[in-house]
Amino acid sequence: MKELLAPAGDMKSLEAAIHGGADAIYVGMKEFGARKFALNFTKEEITEAIKLCHLYGVRLYVTLNTVIKDSEVNSFLELVSFLYDTGIDAFIMQDFGMISYLLEIYEDIEIHASTQFNNSNIHTIQLLKDMGVKRVVLSRELTIDEIKKINIDIEKEVFIHGALCISYSGNCLFSSMLGSRSGNRGECTGCCRLPYELYDQEQFIKSGYLLSTKELNTSMMFQKLLDSDIKSFKIEGRMKSPEYVYFVTKFYRNIIDGKAYTDYDIERLKILFHREFTTGNLFQDSLINSKSPNHIGLKIGKVVSISKDKIKIQLDHILHQEDGIRFSNSKKGMIVNFLYNENHLLTSSCKDICYIKNNINLKIKDDVYLTSSKYLSNELLNYPLRKVPINIHFKAHALEKCSMEVSDGIHQIFCEGDFCDLAKNSSLSKEIIKEKLSKLGNTVYEINNIQIDIDDNLFIPVKNLNQLRRKCIAYLNEARLSLIRKKKRIPQFEQLAVTSTKYDTIIVDNERELLNCLHYQRIYVKDISLFHQYQDHKNIYYIERENTIDEEIQERSLVHEYQYPKCSISNYSFNVTNIYSVYYLHRLGYSCVSLSVELTDSEISFLIKKFYDIFGFYPNVEVVFLDRIELMLIKGNILDININKEYRLVDSKKRNYPVYFDGVNTHILDNKILIKNMEYHGNRRYHYKYLK
Repeated sequence: MKELLAPAGDMKSLEAAIHGGADAIYVGMKEFGARKFALNFTKEEITEAIKLCHLYGVRLYVTLNTVIKDSEVNSFLELVSFLYDTGIDAFIMQDFGMISYLLEIYEDIEIHASTQFNNSNIHTIQLLKDMGVKRVVLSRELTIDEIKKINIDIEKEVFIHGALCISYSGNCLFSSMLGSRSGNRGECTGCCRLPYELYDQEQFIKSGYLLSTKELNTSMMFQKLLDSDIKSFKIEGRMKSPEYVYFVTKFYRNIIDGKAYTDYDIERLKILFHREFTTGNLFQDSLINSKSPNHIGLKIGKVVSISKDKIKIQLDHILHQEDGIRFSNSKKGMIVNFLYNENHLLTSSCKDICYIKNNINLKIKDDVYLTSSKYLSNELLNYPLRKVPINIHFKAHALEKCSMEVSDGIHQIFCEGDFCDLAKNSSLSKEIIKEKLSKLGNTVYEINNIQIDIDDNLFIPVKNLNQLRRKCIAYLNEARLSLIRKKKRIPQFEQLAVTSTKYDTIIVDNERELLNCLHYQRIYVKDISLFHQYQDHKNIYYIERENTIDEEIQERSLVHEYQYPKCSISNYSFNVTNIYSVYYLHRLGYSCVSLSVELTDSEISFLIKKFYDIFGFYPNVEVVFLDRIELMLIKGNILDININKEYRLVDSKKRNYPVYFDGVNTHILDNKILIKNMEYHGNRRYHYKYLK
């Protein structure tokens, strides 16, 4: 069975997702979620949310998908324990160490590997399967054909609608390096939504919102997704409004259920949120809208004349008072507080010629877009309530106890009432009994089928029928909310044969640099042919980028994605921020683990000390000491530049970011060099070209 997975940033959105037809909903807590600036849920709210979802037969997942630092581990584990005991259905997670640790503690825990885990290759997905992860949220970079080739028995989930990241998720450090707000910690500032200029050396090429993606909308290709082995279809939008959540959920619910959508549905999608639509990498569609990073809305008309006081608009779509509009070229917007018809009379709506006050000093004729609609919001928030269909079988025979059986298709509840007497005067008819038993009030249920099996001429007090109905419904609620959890286990940590070293490593770009650095204990080279030329030098290692390492050199490779079952040296793209990630990577077979570049010097020192205190030996870790950090790894030639040639992106503050295309991916580097100055147990790493 396919699953429609909807977002909810608060209780109102959660209710909207339920009544929109979601099979499952994902939410975040106040901590450890990748949408830190959503309202998110308190412990009290999540308890109520779990109960509400389970009454409706909806699964509830919680996103704990940030990387976890050592100072946070205890509070993280306490939160997981609370959510597990309260009945959350699954945890969506990124942190490798915490995933590994929780799978050892909880025998029956359900973990979904977040897209932040960068589930983009077969090695990573096989590893997660063997670890015991139930589901992978596949990278947005994968095409539908690539997904079909993933022949691993693990649940697959894909995004089908909403905002897109331009960088591989988990591989974006732009916000972190630029403003100390980490996307891996739920604090992304949206650097991809800013304007940039592209230069080839000093030659200007183009400008605009060069990294800003369109909005994902797979509706026109959805049958191909339904025909695949994808289990779950995920809507992005934990920071969106309840009316957005309701409509988009209902929109895809109808598609999954075989109902065709209309042009009016697409119009409403555009009014709710629209940056231009794309079917994404799933169907190899264009991604970038370089003209605007914001909500565009629906085009509804054109400015035909402008005066100092009023703007005259020719409409081809109805406009209501209190709607929000935007003028596309001037980038100006407003709420229509005063709307006039063609006779300059105040009106609540117009659909031909209208006038509005020129409070924004508009000076050019322009296209008009509808960006919010009070009428649409009110319509969508007045949604019909979802109901759970139940079947009732009522029996009553003379001198026997009456009984009622209620079934929701999964649970079957049987309750007995009082003894039934023969009627002395008037008896209860089947119609009256059916009416009384069908009064389900404000419960989540509705009658699908009701069967009445009674003797003639029986007397049953109405209050007895009401009591029996309430009793059965209470037991059914209890059954739908029942929770069985297995006993927690205590993880056992073995002593690993890890050799902790303390020396300098270096990255070189060419043969000349390599020859100048042969005295270093470890030298990383980017060119595979250069590695093979000098591979007899045991201190020379290869930097892998595309997960295509020959097995013979795997143990002498620095990898940016999981290699499995054979392992190498992990790069900082693994986002290792705690001792458990280091331990489990060592246990997996990684001889050396690079720590996250987002850790401070004191956090690194604390990690190494705590690792020894907990596990009894020192880890073999590597720290970037001096390098220009990669801010983004982007699939394809997103900027349309020449292969292996250095360009630069320039932001509004004139900061320069080196950028190049390697034939497969686009790489954006930091405008400055990361420098750490500390003493620690572990390797340092330099980049040679910045040490000249």
